[in-house]
Amino acid sequence: MLHQSDSDMSRFVAVRDGQSAPVTCSACGCRLEATDGAWRHFNPLGGRDARGCRVACVDAVHDETGHPLVLSV
Repeated sequence: MLHQSDSDMSRFVAVRDGQSAPVTCSACGCRLEATDGAWRHFNPLGGRDARGCRVACVDAVHDETGHPLVLSV
């Protein structure tokens, strides 16, 4: 299946090493998208990422470097 390219890449971009780059998950490499000031997996569904893979951090909030955040209660 072919996906349309995203013409609005600004919602995926962060700065790494002084250059603009898409934010990806440090654990699995999936692209993350900015939502409500946090980074989340693109289109998570039932514990799976957009590619259909089971990823432990699919529902976790990530930081701008792609690392899942652990929130203590």
